[in-house]
Amino acid sequence: MLNVFSGEIESLDIALCGPWIAGIGSGYQALRNIDLQGSFVAPGLIDAHVHIESSLCVPAQFAAALLPRGVTSVVTDPHEIANVAGVDGVRFMAQSAAEIPIDIIVMAPSCVPATAMSTSGAFLDAGILQNLRQSGITHGLAEMMNYPGALGGDKNVLAKLAAMEGLPIDGHCPGVRGKALNAYVAAGVGSDHESVTPEEAREKLARGLYLLVREATNARNFDALLPVINSSNSRRICFCTDDRTPGDLLDVGSVDEIVRRAIAGGIEPIEAFRMATLNTCEWFGLKHLGAIAPGRKANLMIFDNLSHPEARMVFSAGTLTARDGKLTIEAAEAIAAARSNASLGHCDVRWDQVHLDLPAKSNRIRVIGSQPDQLTTEHRVLGCKTVEGRGVADVESDVLKMAVVERHKASGQMGIGFIQGFGLKRGAIAGTVAHDHHNLVMLGADDQSMQTAARAAAEGGGGLAVAVGNNVVARLPLPIGGLMSDRPIADVARDYGNLIAGTRELGSPLHDPFMAMSFMALEVIPSLKLTDCGLVDVEKFQIVDLFV
Repeated sequence: MLNVFSGEIESLDIALCGPWIAGIGSGYQALRNIDLQGSFVAPGLIDAHVHIESSLCVPAQFAAALLPRGVTSVVTDPHEIANVAGVDGVRFMAQSAAEIPIDIIVMAPSCVPATAMSTSGAFLDAGILQNLRQSGITHGLAEMMNYPGALGGDKNVLAKLAAMEGLPIDGHCPGVRGKALNAYVAAGVGSDHESVTPEEAREKLARGLYLLVREATNARNFDALLPVINSSNSRRICFCTDDRTPGDLLDVGSVDEIVRRAIAGGIEPIEAFRMATLNTCEWFGLKHLGAIAPGRKANLMIFDNLSHPEARMVFSAGTLTARDGKLTIEAAEAIAAARSNASLGHCDVRWDQVHLDLPAKSNRIRVIGSQPDQLTTEHRVLGCKTVEGRGVADVESDVLKMAVVERHKASGQMGIGFIQGFGLKRGAIAGTVAHDHHNLVMLGADDQSMQTAARAAAEGGGGLAVAVGNNVVARLPLPIGGLMSDRPIADVARDYGNLIAGTRELGSPLHDPFMAMSFMALEVIPSLKLTDCGLVDVEKFQIVDLFV
């Protein structure tokens, strides 16, 4: 047994009673004995910060991917579905969690909408967050992404922080250092998962924040932050995935993959497990999880190779839920029974007002400079390619046209810009997954392809699509809020793979252009982003003109 309290490996018996651990040691008499034949037993792994909606699946199907890997608990921020469906979306996630054999700790979304520079489908103020707290649905306040509002003393932001005082408050402060970081921490925030450099991570640890080391599908920070971890600070470090696509969850894994990489990178195995179990529980106050000890929940990961741990058996709440990488019959039946028929949000687009024609007001434009494996972008100023006085994509320079169309209120509002770094030579991609407002986003090499992809993505409540001219190359329907499907995660992963293959044929070299595109509309991560309100200079925290 890996003892995450003492740092020792002990040979003993573990006595379970119902969903709980009754005792540790020897001499117990049981109704049923399971001989693990010398295997290692660790606490079930915990993802410290994840948006389940990014799996493009409902919680049950998300759990189907995680449980066989030894991940038995996640701390989730449902701000994606909340930005579409408000409190109904939060309640949907919480109710779904109650029906499946995985612990889903729901945090209250702090930024719905993320800022006033985008249009969301709902608005959660401090009073609503207080109601969520009193109802017991939420465990704390999810990432406070409006860090400029916190630093500037915005009364609405401060009211939300006050409403959750005394509970865990997660942070989101990319690049915030010095006195600004002091102010952010003083506002009541206790963690951050946005560090991208060792220097930034060390400063945040030194100011008292828990460091959540993130390795997502599109934000890969583990390698950069691994040198930060040492025996002096590791008790303040946790692991999280934030956003991972269905294919990554099935093929690569979740925090189990981060644990293996940490061990391969020189971290002691028990220390690596501790960062994916006990540390997370200490930050969030989850005293019933995160360790193998009397009175704790019987969430267990059994494996054979300490240097490369892969789950052989997984217990969730004392019940065997997975063996040899597959769900048990009982767990599979519970997940199948949790299928959703929820109708959350919609996709209302005023197509008569979706005009991508762009009269050129000057010969220089602001361009979003996307960067591989990062959510941050560069604020570039480049020449504008024009045809008959209209601004168009410049494929030779890898500058594509981009648009974000409001889809919650059928207002017809839209923002148009340009983006560099996606590599499409022809065609377009579009989707209703656009953090955090989740309006309809599209980018491409020509206006017709963009229109076709956008219409295909919006059909049936929302989804993702690839198109060339008038032809839809691939499509993935996401009828639940335009964000999720309740089909088996393997089916969703297959269709998502077809989308990625379609972008490869169009020339994009990116690992995942759809995940990357979804963050190009998030106006709380520097430096330049596009929403339905227009181009946002995140450093100045204001709308700026496309043309210079």
